[in-house]
Amino acid sequence: MKKRMINLTTVAFAVAALTLMLSGEAVAKKRIVFGGGPAGGTFQVVANAIQVYKPVKALENYNVQAQSSAGSVENLRKVNSGKSHFGVVYSGHVWLGSNGKMKNDPKMYKDVLAVSYLYGAPAQLVVKKGSGIKSTRDLVGKKVGVGNAGSGAFANCELFFTHMGVWDKVERNAMGYNDAAAAFGNNQLDAFWLFTAFPSGAVIMAAQTNDIDMINLEADAESSGFFKKYPYFAKLSVPAGTYRGVDAATPSFQDSTLWVANTNTPADLVYQLLSIIYTDEGLAHMVAQKKTFKEMSLTNGVKGIVTPMHPGAIKFWKEKGMLK
Repeated sequence: MKKRMINLTTVAFAVAALTLMLSGEAVAKKRIVFGGGPAGGTFQVVANAIQVYKPVKALENYNVQAQSSAGSVENLRKVNSGKSHFGVVYSGHVWLGSNGKMKNDPKMYKDVLAVSYLYGAPAQLVVKKGSGIKSTRDLVGKKVGVGNAGSGAFANCELFFTHMGVWDKVERNAMGYNDAAAAFGNNQLDAFWLFTAFPSGAVIMAAQTNDIDMINLEADAESSGFFKKYPYFAKLSVPAGTYRGVDAATPSFQDSTLWVANTNTPADLVYQLLSIIYTDEGLAHMVAQKKTFKEMSLTNGVKGIVTPMHPGAIKFWKEKGMLK
């Protein structure tokens, strides 16, 4: 009996020790959810790339785990509620959400704070040389490819064309970029719209069969007050020579893809992750996952951010001289 009691006591001590070890590990490695996007999409690549980076995996107190989602709007809502600690969200959705201006959703999403700029999605409007189309307003009565229905390209085309007063005055063709380029080449479209990184394969294809030109969208946006109404759009130019026959830079605008965090996400974690990712090695790792991330840099770190930033991010970007 005495021997049995000793064995039971030993087992009890072992169980207690194991419980303490496990609870200690749980405390040391708090699970951190990073909302990405649909499988195969760039949003999900961001989350996965950060999760698998060795210095991130080596964090002493946190275990960062990528989680797929439907994309920007779902991430906005999950980060705001705290179901996700981090997420990838378009700057436009952060701004609209924080101001209660989301489409069919008046809720104000105030607990989503910016961490850094990731990459941009610029607007591009392609026409044929000699077409006489010099401005978005010249599209009235024309056949225009406006992007796939339900896509970000389509939504931003509707937003901009509505603002310019032409959305209901053009013959809209909802189609993907490659289909639009093919239709454009067959004279079935007078112009087509894109909201994607350049150079675009679809525009390259269009330029192989036609002499193309691109519309100065920045001039249209500036003269119409678009930037004042939607301040999350940032100005940029498609460089000269990006596409065959377009020998001058084409001013345009873009929405910015942001890394965001919930208000209650620990500031030390935000600071640590930025300190890991925004190094030469960290940025090289990101670009190795997808070339789109070549835009990520210390210089671009706060680009396109027009909403409040997370305290951990403010500390980091101030130290890097990107914030006053």
